[in-house]
Parts: sequence; structure tokens; C-alpha cells
Amino acid sequence: MRHPLFGKKPTGKRLELIKQSPNYKDGQFQNIHNTPQLSEGYSMGGVLYDFMFKKRLRMRPVDSLPSVKTDLLAVAPDQDVLIWFGHSSYFIQSGGKRFLADPVFSGSASPLPGGTKAFKGADIYTTDDFPVIDYLFISHDHYDHLDYKTVLALKSKVGKVICGLGVGAHLERWGYKPDQIIETDWWQDVDLGDGFVVHTAPTRHFSGRSFSRNNTLWQSYILQTPAMKIYIGGDSGYDTHFAEIGKKFGPIDFAILENGQYDLAWKYIHMQPEEVLQAAKDLKAKRLLPVHSSKFTLGNHPWDEPLQRLTAIADIPLATPMIGQLVDLRNDKQIFKDWWKDVN
Repeated sequence: MRHPLFGKKPTGKRLELIKQSPNYKDGQFQNIHNTPQLSEGYSMGGVLYDFMFKKRLRMRPVDSLPSVKTDLLAVAPDQDVLIWFGHSSYFIQSGGKRFLADPVFSGSASPLPGGTKAFKGADIYTTDDFPVIDYLFISHDHYDHLDYKTVLALKSKVGKVICGLGVGAHLERWGYKPDQIIETDWWQDVDLGDGFVVHTAPTRHFSGRSFSRNNTLWQSYILQTPAMKIYIGGDSGYDTHFAEIGKKFGPIDFAILENGQYDLAWKYIHMQPEEVLQAAKDLKAKRLLPVHSSKFTLGNHPWDEPLQRLTAIADIPLATPMIGQLVDLRNDKQIFKDWWKDVN
């Protein structure tokens, strides 16, 4: 537990600032509404038993996932684009600024050697492929969103990091300078200059990299550029905060929402595909990119089920790119192939 990848607990002035947050009570950050780790009728023992012994089908693709190796260094500064790297990692360029969210390029989403390996074909990018990043967004400190090896390797390319309260303790342990880190609570505004503003907002989730839970804050972001509003959703169960965000900041031009690694046993912290669509509507989203799938097995559903279920019911425009495929943020008529249908 002393390995740097586990990060560091908030202490000193950082902890004192955390204690002043209205979202911090009884020694932990809290969700807006009561959020059990497991749903009613489920036990941790039963969940672990099912995970180890229950037969689960098609949890990982047999084939290598199709992908596109876009040259990130060659993307023209005047292009407003997004490139998804599988799971919840994606690159955004808008208005000439570059953003990166929850990058995981180490090939694993686990602190344990050999645990939770990326699917074949889902790890074609490395940190060497990236240009200078103006702002790195971290939604929360779980291993599939805050990856020690990746964040360490990106350090020389990152201008500023925007993260929830307490997460900066991990980053400082890994060599990031205090003046690089912008730690925020929910419902704050960060002026990035040149007409760019970041609004922070709640999610319904939890945090923790070791045995301590909820000592850092989980959150989402509304990235307001001179031309559009982009919702960077992180992980979340369905709740009233989506409608509140939509009321405050909608309509959202492009919403990025988790759609995968769900289970009825943990329905309060991850959404089912039907809830993802409703969340997008609550946000008043014009277009939706579903993420949190197609790279790691962290749930109990077939690897391609999230995309199948969502595309079957979607009545708003979806962006469903292959890993690495360029998404034109200005073109809500862009057509994407149902690439997962051709993968065994």
C-alpha cells in the first residue's frame, strides 16, 4: 500500500479545505441522495460468488477491436474534434485548446499485476502520441479513470489539471506542481480565458484508491467553449443532478455519458443504457457519446451489450466512433458504423 500508484490521502491545508465543503460530512464526501454501494437484496458475498463462479458469456471480444490511428499531432488547430480511446478516455480539441479526460494507456485498469487487462486492439495509443495538453480533466480517482503510469508519463505535456477536492494529493505525490492543479467542489466555475469556462457539477458515485473511501471528490464538468457546451460526465448512477445540470447549463451540444460496466447489483452508481438516454434528455443534450465500454471488463454483461441496448432505443443523435476515429464536434449529422456488430 506504500506504492506511489495508491496515491496519497489529503492532509494539512488540503484536508482543512475539504472539511469546509458542504458535500463533506461525517469524515467523507457524500452524494446528493443516499447511495448504497449495493442495491437492495444483494450482498457483497453474493456478488463476489457470482463474479468468481457464475458462468458469464462474451465478457471480452475474441477478435481484436477495429480502430483508427489518428495522428493527434497533425490535427489542425482550427478543427473542433473529439477522439475516443476506449472506456472513458478521450481527447477534445475546440477553439484551438486541447483537453484530455481520464486517460488510461497502461493497458490495465487494476493496481494488481495482470488484473483487468485491456481488450485486444483497444490499446493502440500511448502517451507518446499526444501533443501538449492544455487541460487534463480527472473525474474521480478510481484506477480506470486516474491511471498512475499514464498520468506520470504525461506530466511534461500537461499544462493544468482540473480535478475534484482531494485528488490533487495523488497528483502532487506523483510530481505535479501545486500551481498545475485546480481542485474544485461541485457548482464552481473555472475561467480558462479566451471565452472558455469550466463549470463543475455532481455525479452519483464514490471514490478511493485503497481501503479509504470517499476522501476525494467525484464530479462532472461542463466545458463551455466559445462555440459550444460539452458535458464531461465521468461515472454516475442516475439521479436528479442531470436535470439540474440541464436546467442550469442546457442545452448541451455534446454530452459524454458512461454506458457500460453496469449491473442491477450496483444500480445506484452506474447507469443502465435506458437511464443513459434519459440522462442525456435531462441534460437537454443535442448529441450523445456513450463511453465506459469497449476496453475493460468491470461489469457482468457481454462486452458489446451497452452499445447494442443504447442504439436500439436512441431517439437523439449518437456518436459511436471506433477507437481513434475522429468525431467532428460541429457536425451532428456525422454517420458512424455499428462497428461492434462485426466483432466476435
